[in-house]
Amino acid sequence: MSRPEPGSARDLAELILGYGLIVFVIWMPEFPQRILSPLALLATLAVVLARRPGLDELGLGRRGLVPSLWILPAVVVFAIASLFVAKQLGTLHPLYKGDFEHVAGYTLWTLYQQFLLNDYFMPRLTRMIGKKAITTGITALLFAAAHLPNLPLAAATLVWGAVSCMLFRRYRNLYALGLAQGLLGLCFAVCIPDALHHHLRVGLGYLRYRGTQPTR
Repeated sequence: MSRPEPGSARDLAELILGYGLIVFVIWMPEFPQRILSPLALLATLAVVLARRPGLDELGLGRRGLVPSLWILPAVVVFAIASLFVAKQLGTLHPLYKGDFEHVAGYTLWTLYQQFLLNDYFMPRLTRMIGKKAITTGITALLFAAAHLPNLPLAAATLVWGAVSCMLFRRYRNLYALGLAQGLLGLCFAVCIPDALHHHLRVGLGYLRYRGTQPTR
């Protein structure tokens, strides 16, 4: 049996560390979660930056930005169609905490999720496995599993996780993907009943959810 390459061993250790931290924080009660979440995000950021990648490599430069912008109008069309269908089905409802601060904060969070997905997990899995299709599938599965036990959200993130990985491989830019995920998440929140997705909560927060009235 051959010994693993040093790079593969490091990648595996970083995968376990990063995903373990995220899952650990997700399943913490709300108060310690608020304290530990920034620490987990800083830790994963430090792991990525330790390899000294360039902005274009991270998808935070100008590379691929203009060619990837078609993603946004495509998502807008999809969102409008989803809103129309939800209205016809009677599931359309106001957004919980629909103020600017909440929406902007959520959009920034989706951008960081794309950073984790495409700059943390996918590159390490790619170096370990090599085959792009398998890597994309495993990355999407990890992304979806992090949203459990919220089954509707896990199903949606499984599909979007695979799509966004393929789009990132093509355009190497996170900006359109982060904004697109924000739009899709907000659309999902108002089209699917809160009783099913519990205000998009995951982990312990999903299990402890108690229905509340939306605010405007």
